[in-house]
Amino acid sequence: MSREDLIQLEGVVTRVLGYGTMEIECDDNVIVRGVLCGRMKKRKIKVMKGDQVQVRVSPYDTSHGIITWRLR
Repeated sequence: MSREDLIQLEGVVTRVLGYGTMEIECDDNVIVRGVLCGRMKKRKIKVMKGDQVQVRVSPYDTSHGIITWRLR
């Protein structure tokens, strides 16, 4: 699956589960479990509870995804 096939969602981090895993509540009241992408780990970008993030989710399984961007 290519990068263009992923669904892009925005939401707010509701829980930090550890090891870069977070629970995100998206705009349409969908709960997604996401992990930080490699670029964010490499640059040591911190994401905390209450941060607004962008998540990319597979169309086949929308329960987990990859956090690609931290918004305001």
